[in-house]
Amino acid sequence: MPDGSATAHLYFPKLATVLTEGYGFRSFRNDIFAGLTVAIVALPLSMAIAVASGVAPEKGLYTAVIGGFLVSALGGSRFQIGGPAGAFIVLVAATAGKFGVDGLLLTVLVSGLMLTVVGLLRLAALIRYIPHAVTVGFTCGIAITILASQLKDLGGLTLPGIEPGPFFPKLAMLGQALPTVSFAAFGIGAGSAALIFILQRWRPIWPGMLIAVVSASVAALVLRLPIETIGSHFGGIAHGFPAPRLPPVTPSRLFEILPAAFSFTILGGVESLLSAKVADGMTGRKHRYNMELVAQGIANIASAFFGGISVTGTIARTATNIRAGARSPVAGMLHAGFLLLFILFAAPLANFIPLSALAGVLVVVCWNMAEKEEFLALLGKWPSAIVLIATFGLTLVKDLTFGIVAGCLLAALLAAFRRAIPKEGD
Repeated sequence: MPDGSATAHLYFPKLATVLTEGYGFRSFRNDIFAGLTVAIVALPLSMAIAVASGVAPEKGLYTAVIGGFLVSALGGSRFQIGGPAGAFIVLVAATAGKFGVDGLLLTVLVSGLMLTVVGLLRLAALIRYIPHAVTVGFTCGIAITILASQLKDLGGLTLPGIEPGPFFPKLAMLGQALPTVSFAAFGIGAGSAALIFILQRWRPIWPGMLIAVVSASVAALVLRLPIETIGSHFGGIAHGFPAPRLPPVTPSRLFEILPAAFSFTILGGVESLLSAKVADGMTGRKHRYNMELVAQGIANIASAFFGGISVTGTIARTATNIRAGARSPVAGMLHAGFLLLFILFAAPLANFIPLSALAGVLVVVCWNMAEKEEFLALLGKWPSAIVLIATFGLTLVKDLTFGIVAGCLLAALLAAFRRAIPKEGD
């Protein structure tokens, strides 16, 4: 069976390759099971990511439906699952807070255009070769930043003012609000996280996140706990799917959102290609990297038109797709279809989900996202350690884009310095 190396550079969706090779009932049956499995995982996660990003929970579902379908239908990987990703929470929240929802949608649209151009210009290789220490540094920095953003909902805290965006001022305000902790909310949130961890260890094939969220919702309803839910905070999830709409565009607004769109593009490219590379390692296949970025770009453009947030390849859902026996991109398309059915027929059930339970889900996401072993290993190698610490620290103190750019520049300077030093015997 060829691994696809010879065609990795082509602009040809893997779905078209699968259909050309021949797609039978057995593969379709496997894809149905895999698509349903991934949808069960993506359902609570998509809502949790949207809520943590400061937007309505249904926007996460719209993103998973539109992004999940287009990334699979047009992408360069057989197994990639697209949708909202935890890595984007900080960027999406900051952009929505600064420019509003319409500004966020315009940012997502422009970043989609940028990703498409990067793919068409065959520049995906540049993203693929970002130093490993930079990737680990900003990933761990994002994980800690997201964790800090969830402490308010996890503990049901009442803040004395608007929650700051920067990391250390945020921690300071959260510390001031500690006396307002709701033990009911904390119990639900911590219990949800604990249950997911337990199920991941003892029953890894069970949908731990969905089980935890459903259990938390039932417990909060039966015990009549005084905690915030999706229904009480957002007024519920919109029933049905929105009509496409172009966000308002003006030259001044385009100029304002360009830096944010650039950040979305960098992170989206890195996350998508990293996820596709992980899928390659699990299956022995090769993804088409330029085609993958073009698909990610088109998916982001479409997501913005339907009110969704940023789309990228997601490592956890892609790995779940592979472990569930997926055979083709049809599994990802079906996962989007199953989520659409939930929006159309079962959305009111989401009203009972406690916000602290969704925070508990993201606590687990942060723990899994942080590459702890890699971080410790890189600390033992002095050139990589410098790049790692700089990227990690600047991501926390400044922002993601600054951390990535500074980390790449520092890595390049260190590499040039090492080459400039004459080796013994030269």
